[in-house]
Amino acid sequence: MAIRALIVEDESLIRWSLRQKFEERGFRVTEAEDGAAAREAIDTANYDLIMLDYKLPDMTGLDVLRHLREIDTDAVVIMMTAYSTIESAVEAIKLGAYDYLSKPFEMDELMFTVDKALETTRLRREVRELRRELKTEYGTDRMIGRDPCMLELFETLDRIAATGASTVLLRGETGTGKDLAAKIIHQKSDRADRPFINVTCTAISETLLESELFGHERGAFTDAKSQKKGLFELADGGTAFLDEIGDMPPSLQAKLLRFLEERRFRRVGGTKEISVDVRVIAATNRDIEAAIEENKFRRDLFYRLNVVTIFLPALRARGDDIRVLTQHFVERFSKEFKRPVTEISDRVYEKLMGYGWPGNVRELRNVIERAVLLSKGPRLEPEDIVLGPAEQHPLVWDLDRIALPPDGFDLD
Repeated sequence: MAIRALIVEDESLIRWSLRQKFEERGFRVTEAEDGAAAREAIDTANYDLIMLDYKLPDMTGLDVLRHLREIDTDAVVIMMTAYSTIESAVEAIKLGAYDYLSKPFEMDELMFTVDKALETTRLRREVRELRRELKTEYGTDRMIGRDPCMLELFETLDRIAATGASTVLLRGETGTGKDLAAKIIHQKSDRADRPFINVTCTAISETLLESELFGHERGAFTDAKSQKKGLFELADGGTAFLDEIGDMPPSLQAKLLRFLEERRFRRVGGTKEISVDVRVIAATNRDIEAAIEENKFRRDLFYRLNVVTIFLPALRARGDDIRVLTQHFVERFSKEFKRPVTEISDRVYEKLMGYGWPGNVRELRNVIERAVLLSKGPRLEPEDIVLGPAEQHPLVWDLDRIALPPDGFDLD
């Protein structure tokens, strides 16, 4: 993805020189000649790099920097000034500026600083993404499976990731790994070094969901005490993942449709049109066609989402993958919980293969996690495997198997 640069400078010759140099490098460049124009540019788009003059006609560069930090922490800011003081430099660095250059400067020196700054930001994003991966359900960017239907799915995900498809719809039952599939598409695409941001359409109220997707302006509603960027703005250049799209409130479906068609939107309470470049991946376990007939889902939105559709197979249709996944989860949870489970009875596999798995891989994971925790020895037996809703099988600990320290615990 092209680097997006904003040049905030009141001297037209310096703006022109910087623009020429940046465009030679393939940057997408926006210019602002004063603080007001800079703030407007920052409010309506995301930037990777901001060249910010300290002395502007209507305010200082520090004022612009403070405004930027209220809404964006990722942009690299390099301050420029002919009026350098130690105090202003220290303040700029405290506010998050990467460097503070004194005019006049050599263009080669500037580009060296720019390259270092952009590389630092790229590494920070990679670290953030790695930390996010460590917190995911599987702790890996790969799906596990050997069944032909899964091998075909892997090939499809690779093909879609390599294309410029701006909208993808993932369909499948609960627990089939739609969220993981979305992350794989993102990580294998040319957007991988840009944000991957997700929202679950049923997790929050309708009013808050609109704000989560599109952002809001200060004062847009009672608790809107400051401006906030939404999912699509934060994911600019990357991927926005809309989980459980089939349950999106009808009032928001029209606004989402407009965004998908135009890639432009307004924040809640705002009047400015904001354009973004984002791949939208939506997922659902619902029968959307039935929802359309019941007037619960817009037909035109479905057509817009349905350009590229990927179906994720249910676990019961994946043959021997149940055995493969069971072995994987036993290894994982044995290490995680320091439990000495090293074998799995053949009768365990028979029991697992005979079950319908309405919760799919997620349910299998939970069943094996519980079995490893409560196993009485190094070998998993059928009695360790509890199938069906958890509320029918409350977790009861055998107190004879819990060892307490001789002196007890210090609860203080």
